[in-house]
Amino acid sequence: MINTIKKNFILILPIILIIYFSLNLLGGNRGLFAYLDKKDQFENLLEKKRYLTIEITKVKKINSLVGENLDKDYLEILIRDKFVVGKKGENTYIIKNE
Repeated sequence: MINTIKKNFILILPIILIIYFSLNLLGGNRGLFAYLDKKDQFENLLEKKRYLTIEITKVKKINSLVGENLDKDYLEILIRDKFVVGKKGENTYIIKNE
């Protein structure tokens, strides 16, 4: 048996190497399946980045409205939403005592 392996060594070695490289090409850490998985993860992260960027711009806008220069109209909207004061579509009149 060993003598036949020695005689056919030149034929067996390339077949083993081809099988080895084919398996690694498809299923290794840098193979095709790993590439497709990482590509899917990358697209999910890009979508999450877009969503978080939109949320950050919303928070920045809210912070600018509530910052040092307080926007009284926005504050009134917040109070009405949080404390359920008044109804939607209602006309609001502010009476100032001067």
